[in-house]
Amino acid sequence: MTRIDARFAALKTEGKKAFVAYVMAGDPDFDTSLELVQGLPDAGVDVIELGLPFTDPMADGPTIQLAGQRALEGGMTLDRTLELARRFREGDDSTPIVLMGYYNPIYSRGVAKFLEQAKEAGIDGLIVVDLPPEEDDELCIPAQKAGLNFIRLATPTTDDKRLPKVLENTSGFVYYVSITGITGAAAAEAADVAPEVARIKSQTDLPVIVGFGIRTPEASESIAGIADGCVVGSAIVSDLASGKPVDEVLAFVKSLADGAHRA
Repeated sequence: MTRIDARFAALKTEGKKAFVAYVMAGDPDFDTSLELVQGLPDAGVDVIELGLPFTDPMADGPTIQLAGQRALEGGMTLDRTLELARRFREGDDSTPIVLMGYYNPIYSRGVAKFLEQAKEAGIDGLIVVDLPPEEDDELCIPAQKAGLNFIRLATPTTDDKRLPKVLENTSGFVYYVSITGITGAAAAEAADVAPEVARIKSQTDLPVIVGFGIRTPEASESIAGIADGCVVGSAIVSDLASGKPVDEVLAFVKSLADGAHRA
């Protein structure tokens, strides 16, 4: 059982929905990023999604693209991202970390070496948005054998014919993308999302977590209410980018987490 599996089992026992927060590793610099990540559990975050900076983040909107650019310009690398996770683990051995990014940096490192280093750094799962199920032998299967969850995205365009393939080797949870388009592009609507979540849940026992387009505590509550939890990314990244101190950003995160936990 991974930390992700354990966290969702505990939430289910408590009758609580999950709140997942995405932040870009190294944005705006290593020390600020580490301070933010270290504060997320006390702000109510159940699972941390840690963005791996990449030069061509095709699924991401301007907010997260710019965060990645700031991180890269500040010297953030794959090694530094794993070091950030390692430093976080010195004070927290229970909060799951999902590394979210693109395949190129992993491929460049070499899959076997990357998985060994990720596991050692305390990473629990991977979301690699540009590897389809047809490429599962490339990273998904080796990751699962190494003890990491491989979390897949389902979208509004994932039809009934495609969905079983998407779910086939997914573990940890299913990430449902609530809108068509890039991160931060539109607002998620619970009425639109609810039937899609039900459709996915009819084909898997995994938790279904909804992300993209959630910016307020009210949206966090309404979306978590029709799923097993929600993810907020761009709104948090944008709050940090506005120049607010970390404690104020964490207060905003807590308001979002409280919304999800009220659901």
